[in-house]
Amino acid sequence: MSTQTKTPSVISAKPRIVVLLGDPSGVGPEMAVKLLARQRNLDAARVLLIADPAVLAEGERVAGVKLDPLQVDSLDELRFEDGRPSLYLRDWMEGEAPVLGESNERSGRASFEALEYATVTVRRGQADAILFAPLNKHSLRLGGLTHEDELRYMQERFAVTGFVCEFNLTGSLWTSRVTSHIPLKDVASHITVEGVGDAVKIIAQALRRAGVAQPRIAVTGLNPHAGDGGSIGMEEIEIIAPAIEKLRAEGYDARGPFSPDTVFIGARRGDVDAVVSMYHDQGQIAMKLMGFEQGVTLHGGLPVPVATSASGSAFDIAGKGIAQIEGLQQAFDLCVRMASGGAPVRAPTETATA
Repeated sequence: MSTQTKTPSVISAKPRIVVLLGDPSGVGPEMAVKLLARQRNLDAARVLLIADPAVLAEGERVAGVKLDPLQVDSLDELRFEDGRPSLYLRDWMEGEAPVLGESNERSGRASFEALEYATVTVRRGQADAILFAPLNKHSLRLGGLTHEDELRYMQERFAVTGFVCEFNLTGSLWTSRVTSHIPLKDVASHITVEGVGDAVKIIAQALRRAGVAQPRIAVTGLNPHAGDGGSIGMEEIEIIAPAIEKLRAEGYDARGPFSPDTVFIGARRGDVDAVVSMYHDQGQIAMKLMGFEQGVTLHGGLPVPVATSASGSAFDIAGKGIAQIEGLQQAFDLCVRMASGGAPVRAPTETATA
């Protein structure tokens, strides 16, 4: 790729979505191929598939589907054809077929490099969204990732200085969280008025971009029974409730703090559009029980929508051809909706070196 700097453009009427195969050793390649075999997806967006040829071939073999892409030789010559994916190949696996069903450095490096190329397209103004099939965090670290996770990596790549957060979606219900991938013993010390406010504001902004005009947001407590009036902890009284009061004064429909063990009953009923939890499993367990196969993970706070399925790399069924793709389909649909209906998206310029 050349070293020239390109100015990003605003989103087009038909969004440009970069699709990645995910971890080569998991179900990601199979899932991505199945997704792109659905013609309606190719009609809904301009798709750029960035892939290793050996990984793509393995995904096609397992899925029992052969794609018909338009191959492009470099991102400087990127072009699209209606109803057909464009394909940019990089030989990260050096011709070797992926070893299925386990974390390994080669697969981790291939998935990490693909993620980097996807961020390049955004920085160059060539993409309006990124969709990746399931990654594996351990493999990513073996392959060179030094950040907490791929979200923090992309936050740095896009020079985002504000709050970022993983959203999890099941159907029409969204969740965000104040803390994420940190030890449970450290959670309480990271709960702040500012942190609660950031988690509510970022998901409200994303919901509006996805078409919810006035998001209704429930906020959980940290402790059992939301502290039970202070007898099981004071975080609700000293931090979370004041944060909610401040948010309401600013015009947000924030509610709570609610007991963590009952808030999802009303949320599933449709009483709210989103739940903001205090830590990872407080929301994740409930969401995955409500719809694991249909779940979506959206990376909030980045300049473009970045989404994947919530189901993970599933090493135990890799290569069996039985992976379900409804979560990835929901993630693709969300990328199309957000990239098509939101405000113009701009990201930092990119001096390409790849």
